[in-house]
Amino acid sequence: MPVLPSCLLDPLWDQFAALPPEHVDTHPLGCHNPRIPDRIVFEHVIAALVHGSGYERIAGPACSGRTIRRRLTYWAELGISAQVRALALQAYDRMIGLELGELSVDGCITKAPCGGEVAGRAPVDRGKQGLKRSVASEARGVPLGLVSAGANRHDSHLLVPALEAAKTQVGPLPEQVDVNLDRGYDSDKTRCALAELGFTGEIARKGVSAPIQAGTRWVIERTHSWMNGFGKLRRCIEKRSLVVDFYVYLAAAIVTLRMLTRRATPLYRWDGRPTARRLK
Repeated sequence: MPVLPSCLLDPLWDQFAALPPEHVDTHPLGCHNPRIPDRIVFEHVIAALVHGSGYERIAGPACSGRTIRRRLTYWAELGISAQVRALALQAYDRMIGLELGELSVDGCITKAPCGGEVAGRAPVDRGKQGLKRSVASEARGVPLGLVSAGANRHDSHLLVPALEAAKTQVGPLPEQVDVNLDRGYDSDKTRCALAELGFTGEIARKGVSAPIQAGTRWVIERTHSWMNGFGKLRRCIEKRSLVVDFYVYLAAAIVTLRMLTRRATPLYRWDGRPTARRLK
């Protein structure tokens, strides 16, 4: 049984497969082991992302753990997952439309027991190594700007990079943009940074109960819960920032495709559209 339904895995693979350059076999003797097809390696990478398992655990006779690592590093160096995420955002914007007048930004700390280039001492986990993922989303929770850093980095320090990543991803933003933030961003430095970017901020105040000032910030909490559904992001054992970002962008692409499928189902009809009827 596939780790992702075919309605998500097939379109994701169609876009992914068109991005890497065609492989040319340059072995002088032509007698080495045949190259494992990209589709097989891709399905193993998706399994590692969903389950969070080590490559040796998901490897099999058709694909070894060493092959998964080598192909994954190659794809990460090409920036394939970032390009796939951009294509998913473009499809969502074209069919549904991104609501960019309201943005929400927040950080999420997850475990990184092996340390690495983007790991740091987690203040909420007894100083163990952790990873912080700062995400900027639009009004419905579609992830736009993604920034990875050590768990010891404060959320306010990642606010501007996340918003700049969102602007780079979607292009020009509306003239009036309201950014929803929690009380961790309640400082004059944050307000000055938002003013320099031309945004207004709705920031929760310190000392005031959260339910009273929840506002529209809950969408970014939901987005983080969706992304934490991937085992590789909940407990990241990758050490290279390049590979960490590969998985973060790939997870964001899957979240965007899932939202696109759910919202497009009542609006559009196409061949092979997944059914919402209960199976008997």
